[in-house]
Amino acid sequence: MSNIHVAALDDVLGKKLSVLDDGFVRLVDYMGDDSSIVQAARVSYGKGTKQVSEDRGLIRYLMRHRHTTPFEMCEMKLHVRVPMDCWRQWIRHRTANVNEYSTRYSIAIDAAKATKPDEWRSQGFINRQGSEGNIDRSVGDRLSRREAELQAASREVYQDRLDAGVAREQARKDLPLSTYTEAYWKIDLHNLLHFLALRMEAHAQYEIREYANTIGHQIVAKWVPFAWEAFLDYRFNAMALSDREVALLGLLYAGKQAEAMQLMEDKKWLRRQEGTWKVNIEGNEFAGKLERLGIELPWQEGSVDVS
Repeated sequence: MSNIHVAALDDVLGKKLSVLDDGFVRLVDYMGDDSSIVQAARVSYGKGTKQVSEDRGLIRYLMRHRHTTPFEMCEMKLHVRVPMDCWRQWIRHRTANVNEYSTRYSIAIDAAKATKPDEWRSQGFINRQGSEGNIDRSVGDRLSRREAELQAASREVYQDRLDAGVAREQARKDLPLSTYTEAYWKIDLHNLLHFLALRMEAHAQYEIREYANTIGHQIVAKWVPFAWEAFLDYRFNAMALSDREVALLGLLYAGKQAEAMQLMEDKKWLRRQEGTWKVNIEGNEFAGKLERLGIELPWQEGSVDVS
């Protein structure tokens, strides 16, 4: 893509970085580095950036103030091997160029994501679209055994159709979502960081989080270390506060716990039920921020999220 070479990144260029049981991420090509971000910003901002003397300082300024276009000057192309159910989430990020392995023209990859007995997760209660904790190992043994039987049977049916002369585009229709697919995925750094911010987050599905962490920590961190540092500081590990949360923090800091709780009640974040406080999703998220800041909750312990 360009004449720029990042020695640390060249060390992993073309190498398959293993993810899950049979998946991988492989860096195929890249364009630009930290200096490309700085170059683009200085052309765009002209004299206004001359007061920022260091590349690192400018990149941190851009990230801090959400000036995103200079980050679009860097691009990378990845070759990924990923289970179909995980790829369904991945492909929702529509800001990349994608070319996926076609099971209409080619025989489906003979690999499926297997789940170990201690890897089955329970349905989430607070985060209803996700999972919380694990299913008991004794149940997991049965689930893993039946999973293996299902995957083997589906592959046998698929192969039987191919052997009978059925078109690949039709033979594939009963393959499970655990089947691996492969794709080339090209994306600029701005949109890649947005992908990583969502998919590295603790509430993201475990499988796609494993891919995101591999891309972030083993590729992006080596490619653009200044931008990666700024991303972690000002976005991924940062904390956003709404106008209401700022007001509540002000009341708590002033020792006005009763007023803070009244405000939360007025805004439907808190309600009393059966002698305890029930907290909705927004209130629960605010509680997590208070905990991270080392601030005591203004309501009694034992409150639960009911939203």
